[in-house]
Amino acid sequence: MSRWLTEAVPRGRVAAFRTLVYLFVAADLVIFTPWVRDRVDVPGNLYQPLFVGRVLPLPTPTATLVSVVFWALLLLALLAATGRAHRLLGWTVFALYLEWMIIAMSYGKVDHDRFALLVALAVLPTAGRARHGDPTRTEAGGWALRVTQISVICTYFLAAWAKFRFGGLDWATGSVLAKAIIRRGTDLADLIAQVPHLLLVAQFGILAFELLSPLVFALPERWRLAMVGFFYSFHLVTIATITISFAPHLVAMTSFLPLEKVRPVIALRRLLARRSTLDRRRLDPDPLPADTPPVPNPAAP
Repeated sequence: MSRWLTEAVPRGRVAAFRTLVYLFVAADLVIFTPWVRDRVDVPGNLYQPLFVGRVLPLPTPTATLVSVVFWALLLLALLAATGRAHRLLGWTVFALYLEWMIIAMSYGKVDHDRFALLVALAVLPTAGRARHGDPTRTEAGGWALRVTQISVICTYFLAAWAKFRFGGLDWATGSVLAKAIIRRGTDLADLIAQVPHLLLVAQFGILAFELLSPLVFALPERWRLAMVGFFYSFHLVTIATITISFAPHLVAMTSFLPLEKVRPVIALRRLLARRSTLDRRRLDPDPLPADTPPVPNPAAP
């Protein structure tokens, strides 16, 4: 079991995952959850902190507190994306983002799509130093990615358990998807809803998919990647039909992927170098070799 938990991975994969996660945290603040800053306008007596917020305990959000967390987290997340000072910056970003999420989720609605991302932020400081493109393998980095993978699958499996706990079999036989389509459905969802019994089949399919998701760990690598691709396609359909993105979860799920093979900086450099070479050839064509015989002029006497 310990060998499986600490299966070594290339350091380049850890570096790429680290950069992606921290860049998403910065993007999350300004794209997905900027509304958290509006919480300061809500009366303080409506703040009902989550369990962790009561245990620590954390103060009731104020305008000053939220602004400090926002700007500090934005700056430190961008710095952490460089991979420098990975422990100091990593733990600090995790603490600030945890506070950001507690503020966001302590007013009556808790989004489970952020669980795996929080786990990733908690374990990345332990992954050790890593540079992009480094093929050297690391067990510490493997453990960090494996724990993140487990949290991704737990999100699916425990979602199914919650459905049975609060809705029972009625969740699968009821009108859950129909209500979601009425509330926030797209034109594509309206077309799907017209097919008889398709929504009920989809609800049973969602339960089966969530309950069987742990099988991803029992598959060979090729089929594991195919199953992860199915996970992404499921969320693509979700976005296209009821406009729910699960963006933080999708970022955490990249822990399954061979990210060390994706090096955008190198690809950009190659593209720029290729374009520069083509531009030089257009402006200054290559001269003919010295031993090339002259082309005869038929008009010459």
